[in-house]
Amino acid sequence: MIITIDGPAGSGKSTAARVLAERLGFQFLDTGAMYRVVTLVCQREQIELSRQAIVAARAESIHIQFDGHKVLADGVDVTDAIRTVDVTQGTHFVAVNHTVRELLGTLQRRAASGRDIVTEGRDQGTVVFPEAECKFFLTASPEERARRRQHDLERRGEHLSLSEILAQQTARDRRDEERAVAPLKPSPVAIRIDTSHRSVEDVVGQLEGVVRQRIPIC
Repeated sequence: MIITIDGPAGSGKSTAARVLAERLGFQFLDTGAMYRVVTLVCQREQIELSRQAIVAARAESIHIQFDGHKVLADGVDVTDAIRTVDVTQGTHFVAVNHTVRELLGTLQRRAASGRDIVTEGRDQGTVVFPEAECKFFLTASPEERARRRQHDLERRGEHLSLSEILAQQTARDRRDEERAVAPLKPSPVAIRIDTSHRSVEDVVGQLEGVVRQRIPIC
């Protein structure tokens, strides 16, 4: 069974997907981390992210692994490194790289083959797994999403004002929604959930309720 959870940054999809997978005994796939890994590796190797062919070639050679809550790139733990502001700002160049998206989409489908999985991202229910049995699209108010991002950054020792985060978030949303390759949009059959001012427990409870109703017929 494949469960997709899409939505913009700060909507709570990663946390909700991880907790839902744990409750169901499913595998969890953080596809956003995969794009961040490619971005980080290219930045560290001073590969210009706008040079799509070179970025795609490097992406093909990176060995991405998930070990519990850890993300590994060629055997190196990059769990925290891929969440920095610099990586976040650079990821959109990788996200619009058609060859990279095809490559990572293939890896994502391979990871889900023959497994029960909860996968989260921007295009999981529309492009990567259009046949998924359960599809969700999470969102939240811009202010709530920005506050969550600010909290995450502060835990990592990075400090940005709420206005800076809102400006970056607005630009990122626009890029995600308007890009020609796999734009951010809900599947027509996705269940839309606003997570603003709701606890993780509350949101996951709703997701789990829907999934368990569908498990017997999948």
